[in-house]
Amino acid sequence: MDLYNKYELTRIVNGCGKMTHLSGAAVLPPIADQVLAALPCFFDLDQLQARASEVIAAATGAEAGCVTASTAAGISLSVAASMTGTDLGRIGQLPDTAGMRDQVVIQQGHVVNFGAPITQMIRLAGARVVEIGSINTTSDYHLEHAVSDDTTAVLFVISHHTVQYGCIPLERVVEIAHARGVPVIVDGAAQSFNIRGIVDAGVDLAICSGHKYLCGTTAGIICGRSDLVRAVELQSRGIGRPMKVGKEGILGAMAALEYRMALDVEAWTADQDRKMYRIIDRMSDLEGVRAGVEPDPNGNPFSRARLDIDAGQADISAAVLVAAMADGDPSIRLRGHHVDEGYVMVDAIEMSDAEVDLTCERLLSLLTASAPEKASMIERFGGARSEPKLSGLR
Repeated sequence: MDLYNKYELTRIVNGCGKMTHLSGAAVLPPIADQVLAALPCFFDLDQLQARASEVIAAATGAEAGCVTASTAAGISLSVAASMTGTDLGRIGQLPDTAGMRDQVVIQQGHVVNFGAPITQMIRLAGARVVEIGSINTTSDYHLEHAVSDDTTAVLFVISHHTVQYGCIPLERVVEIAHARGVPVIVDGAAQSFNIRGIVDAGVDLAICSGHKYLCGTTAGIICGRSDLVRAVELQSRGIGRPMKVGKEGILGAMAALEYRMALDVEAWTADQDRKMYRIIDRMSDLEGVRAGVEPDPNGNPFSRARLDIDAGQADISAAVLVAAMADGDPSIRLRGHHVDEGYVMVDAIEMSDAEVDLTCERLLSLLTASAPEKASMIERFGGARSEPKLSGLR
């Protein structure tokens, strides 16, 4: 079935990465097979979550786990769980937090927008946000001062969106928070490769996406302390009801984790590097373009092709290039988060070899266009600062 033709949809070549606004990830065949097998069946969802907990624990090293509708939902439900525990009365009371600890501490360098503000995910549970430090400097004393009898949790974000320096590291946050009896929740949406290390840091709840690097159906995966995981599950009797996950999300997450546990990560990385270097080699001799390797900022086992564009020499800016690449059918979406800094990245993880070649051909066509053609692009896309969709989406 050709859904692009059936619904008159634009074909997308994804050179941007595992982005929600581009539908997450291409679901891998063995995961899709399990989800397809589940669709006509009925399950006891409590029992299904119990089996999912066993798979999550095996994959992450955590005591227990559960599956939610998304990472964003997982943040709200984890905050709710920290306030209510397993008390059904309190669960039914939310988002009214009267009589509960309801402050969530977060470093200012972690106050990101991933398509919506992370602070809003906190407030959806009824909690209050306490931001500490400044954008590029937060010290131990800021956290020590902020944690009080009203603090229910500290939220830590691991993402390319956060400020990459000047923040209190995770291990130290855990040490300070635990000394005061406060749990630490980690938003690690794109950190499925690193989730075991996050758990090993002693966090109480960690959340990652099932539909980014796990290549599964849309879901969030929560792992951590068994009592808090149970408290997350019980939110389905309260504010978690509109965030419920279905059988396809749970079984998709389970299949994705099982696939990951069997994956030869070194071989996978080598294949991603092969595609990346193919792009870099094709772009290396262009005037005004410097092509190189951009490692993942959070330590995931892959890198991206980075193209620094000297607008004076290339007669086209990074922002115009990204907008021009996206124009057309297929629309080729590049990673345009840093166009204001003069560079663009090509993330080849979701690209076939044919799509890599197509992307290179279109890049070469635009970057070697005549002066009048580039002037026309600048006139058309000159107001573009990034990709057509919000660059903050993850």
